[in-house]
Amino acid sequence: MAGLDLRPDVRLDLLTTDAWWRPNRVATGFRYSVEPFKAQIMKTISLTLTGVLLATSALIAPGLAFAQTPPAPTAQTPAVQVPAVQADPQSVETTEVEEIIVLGRFIPEPNRESAEVAAFLTAEDLQRTGDSDAAQALTRVTGLTIVEGRFIYVRGLGERYSSALLNGSPLPSPEPLQRVVPLDLFPANILESVTVQKTYSANFPGEFGGGVIDLRTVDAPREPFFTFSSSIGANTETTNDESLVYFGSRTDFTGFDDGTRDVPGPIALAFGTGRQINRANFTTAQLQAMGQSLVNAPLRLLQRGTTPVNFGFDLAGGFSSDSSLGTLGVIAVGGYGNSWTTRRGFQEEAQFSGAVLVPSTSKAFESNQNDVQLNLLTGLSLTGDNHELKWTNFYVRSTTKEARTSAGPDFGAGGNIIRDDFTEFFVRQLFSTQLAGEHDFMDGALGFDWRASYAKTSRDAPYETRFQYGVLGGDFIHNPNNLISFSELDEDVVSGGADVSYTLPLSDFREVVFSLGVAYSDSNRDAVRQDLQFAPVSALTPEQRESRVDFLYSDFNINPTTIELRQIAGTNGAGAYDADLTVAAVYAMVDAEIIPLVRTTFGVRFEDGRQRVTTRDLFGGAAPFVPTEIEEQYYLPSFTATWNFAEDQQLRLGASQTIGRPQFRELAPQSYIDPESDREFTGNPFLVDTEILNLDARYEWYFARQQYLTAGVFYKDLDKPVESVVVLTGDQRQQSFLNAPNATVYGAEVEVKKYFEFPDNGASFIANKRWLVQANYTYSKSEVTVEAGDTVRTLGGGGAPETAAFFIQDGARLQGQSENVANLQLGWEDDTARSQATIIVNYVSERITARGAGAAGSREPDYIQDPGVFLDFVYRKDFEYGGRDLGFAFELRNLLNTDFDEFQELGNKIRINTYDLGSSASVSLTARF
Repeated sequence: MAGLDLRPDVRLDLLTTDAWWRPNRVATGFRYSVEPFKAQIMKTISLTLTGVLLATSALIAPGLAFAQTPPAPTAQTPAVQVPAVQADPQSVETTEVEEIIVLGRFIPEPNRESAEVAAFLTAEDLQRTGDSDAAQALTRVTGLTIVEGRFIYVRGLGERYSSALLNGSPLPSPEPLQRVVPLDLFPANILESVTVQKTYSANFPGEFGGGVIDLRTVDAPREPFFTFSSSIGANTETTNDESLVYFGSRTDFTGFDDGTRDVPGPIALAFGTGRQINRANFTTAQLQAMGQSLVNAPLRLLQRGTTPVNFGFDLAGGFSSDSSLGTLGVIAVGGYGNSWTTRRGFQEEAQFSGAVLVPSTSKAFESNQNDVQLNLLTGLSLTGDNHELKWTNFYVRSTTKEARTSAGPDFGAGGNIIRDDFTEFFVRQLFSTQLAGEHDFMDGALGFDWRASYAKTSRDAPYETRFQYGVLGGDFIHNPNNLISFSELDEDVVSGGADVSYTLPLSDFREVVFSLGVAYSDSNRDAVRQDLQFAPVSALTPEQRESRVDFLYSDFNINPTTIELRQIAGTNGAGAYDADLTVAAVYAMVDAEIIPLVRTTFGVRFEDGRQRVTTRDLFGGAAPFVPTEIEEQYYLPSFTATWNFAEDQQLRLGASQTIGRPQFRELAPQSYIDPESDREFTGNPFLVDTEILNLDARYEWYFARQQYLTAGVFYKDLDKPVESVVVLTGDQRQQSFLNAPNATVYGAEVEVKKYFEFPDNGASFIANKRWLVQANYTYSKSEVTVEAGDTVRTLGGGGAPETAAFFIQDGARLQGQSENVANLQLGWEDDTARSQATIIVNYVSERITARGAGAAGSREPDYIQDPGVFLDFVYRKDFEYGGRDLGFAFELRNLLNTDFDEFQELGNKIRINTYDLGSSASVSLTARF
């Protein structure tokens, strides 16, 4: 007998004879195809994996000893456990089998189970690259780039065209400018896997352009465990350097303020009255009490101090226990991180001088921010033979405490030197709780899955301060331009869904899976910003203007005759807005292998969505803008075909129609300063939905276990994509948003992963290791189309149609799209020494961040960012000490010292936002109990 050729990495958990295989029912279906038996078979037979296992059982008989050494189990190839089988020799009908060949034996489990073009990050991938959070880890995936260290662009499409799910449920965002949750909030230690699906299927939300990112949290383990890890790190631009700081509160290092930044009582009462804080509504004594109630020196005075090292620790533990109801599993993961980032660079704005650009302002800036993150994940599960219940809770709190200053000439104001000092404290929180169940009936033919989730997020920014200075006689003196802001953003999402699937056999070895599902989500956001200002009642003396900031705004000077507190009504947009998005959906999908070796998945999703943004006047007056409401219904079809035309090779084709909705902040006409760029943003209430056509094709060849070559092409047509534009208001610049008429994106991507092993020819260092080469490359091209007669609607134009060519150049690239994205990993694994090392290279070419200001014929060039090349190195080693299993990791980041570079260029290069990132190093130690 020639033997049985089974995939070595298939897990066979034969606990019972009737419930040994449990496929993912929704959007998956049948996975396995087998070539006909050869030689001694009387007739041609096609087998699924079920048939192969039955054939395996038939080969077992008393007196027949047949053994095959399995490969060593790994994280991807768990040990195969097959219980002993005893049978009466007279009752066993034997069949002589020459050879069985299973198609797709090397196709990894996630790729085989998914009918779509998708990429998968496993726990092993996260460990190899050493990335601290989901955002960093996803930059290693083909065609993905990261923006601002938080938001993922898939195939060059902005974060608004990608959705993020946590265990299949939607999440709110704590970011004022985005409705998509920033992925830096999800530490790598809570993640079991990350799926990036690049072709659309009807069981996912219809907001899909670049892809959908599904974060899967860790499950309860089969064996009890407990781990503790700690880390320490440094950066060449930050650590042990003299940089800006401000005191804040005594407990800032914990990520929690001690109450110092609470809205003072007198001001909170004034806010509650709905009356503007000024002399028309309050007495001078009341205004004096309000001004003196604001915390002074701890929150305003910039100082210099030595920046400490970065550090953090993580805890994780879990266990499972059998009971009469099933297996009860418990897991908990927690972590604390404290890091510092110093930036020194330049920020400029441009103006035309003839046919070239010259700076209109040019400021050198310095900032130092302290980021503290706390996270906790808890999971409880109950698993039976045919049922599974899970309750997952996740909480993360991320605080950013920043001190920064900028100074330089303003050429529009006669070249006078202007300096601005800022102190800020941002608190982002996310809490999510989800209850989910999976149930099998009719011996697994009928499946019912359900989920219910509640998520709440917030962003609190108390005491954002800005104090401005001019220059007199070579010394900085106070300007009256100052600002103290209190802003809050709260958003919650209630969501639920249910999926029913039925598996119908088409033959003994092929089947079709029918799926029906419903989904509902209701998102609600409330955002409020209160701006205060100290205004001189009479001219300040030279001594007062030259004094320190905490001396000038001390209680002594806050009185009815010197300095008085006032509330700014806000001339640029609304001070508050409410927003909600309700989406009800139903879908039907069929996953079938109607033709042998050709798997087709097709379906349609109906979505009824209503999105509203309503501005509020903080002082009880009429709303400054008419409420925005977008109510649309869509039928969104999807189709994918996978042809397993040769052993371990397959071809995928996909087509779908999807949508992209404007984000809350893009619709809300409320002014907001982005601390990352110091630019002012204002929404546009006249935006509409984007409709998208998606076409994909990909070839996949899995030539060995965990080794593959894939190549694909894609095309997307976007009707009315949302673009960011720079608008000139007098001598001030704002960024706003509009719907471009049309855009297309197309490209190709290729990825290869190969292991090499070498014989021992005296070079034991090389021979004892398995060497890895993994690379991916994406080329994409985009083009915005503006034809004669095309119009756009903007906030400045009051929603009236305006000529599109005034704002957007025909043929321009889509914002955020980089033509070239490449990743390379070179490394080795040594099972004997229990060590692993990886060199990681990431390259992203130039991309547009915003459209240049001005009209057609005199428009400035677009804002360009050049991310460049990043080189990292990660080394890991496991060892035993004192009878304890330990793990050591050493990481080097940005070894090429690549900087951040955003610019405009026409004759001269205008440094819109440039600064040094520095190189980083960190070490960590993990103890396993």
